[in-house]
Amino acid sequence: MAYAAGVDVGSTQTKAVIIDEQRRIVARALIDTGSNVVAAAENAYVECLRNSDVQEEEIEYVVGTGYGRYRVTFGNTQVTEISCHGRGAVHMFPDTKTVLDMGGQDTKAIRVSPNGEILDFCMNDKCAAGTGRFLGAAAAALDIPLDQLGPTALRAEKPVRISTTCTVFAESEVLSWLGKGKKIEDILLGVHQSIASRSIGLLRRVGIEQELTFTGGVAKNVGMIHVLNEALGFEINVSEDSHYMGAIGAALFALDYVLGSRVPVRAGEDTP
Repeated sequence: MAYAAGVDVGSTQTKAVIIDEQRRIVARALIDTGSNVVAAAENAYVECLRNSDVQEEEIEYVVGTGYGRYRVTFGNTQVTEISCHGRGAVHMFPDTKTVLDMGGQDTKAIRVSPNGEILDFCMNDKCAAGTGRFLGAAAAALDIPLDQLGPTALRAEKPVRISTTCTVFAESEVLSWLGKGKKIEDILLGVHQSIASRSIGLLRRVGIEQELTFTGGVAKNVGMIHVLNEALGFEINVSEDSHYMGAIGAALFALDYVLGSRVPVRAGEDTP
């Protein structure tokens, strides 16, 4: 049995995935990235190996992705996170045409072909207002754990309108609404709606086509899923492995190298 791995070094968390030659996920691991990116990549990979019955020498190829992909020092090559999220999304949901990847520091809208190739994309790399960081600022202001933001927002009855376009001022606006007597759940739903609005703006630039697959860490947020479904008018694809989609895509690219290296070489042809 052949094995390949993908390591996605994100700004907030690092993910690792091992797959077999049947493209089945054998193991996964997730850790906080922290300040030492090289160590984060290594530790996620080691933990992923521990979570499997696979020995390190059985991993034939490793692809690094994410903003820290060049710090995956043990990897064989690197692939951009845009390509990896597109590839992973189509693998998990074969009818995917559009991908929304929402991470800790940026959000990407991606349009993909039926085989997962990137047709178009755009991202809000100059501002974190429509990202997980914006949610983090709201959580800090309200002293609520990140995993409780979504469930709390879903209890809202009259969401407030969040007008700030900058994460730096998000905390101030949240506290201002709190001071005016607004309920925490109404404030949080307003935050989710603000992020969804910005994300849909990105999606429109590449063209919103069903099916749409939601990837990245914020895909674990039930409130964000609900708000996006309402705003788009249809159900988006979300997997339990949406958080690992970049690492899954990287592992699939790694497996391409593994299987490609086994293609017999005909006379007069170069080695693949």
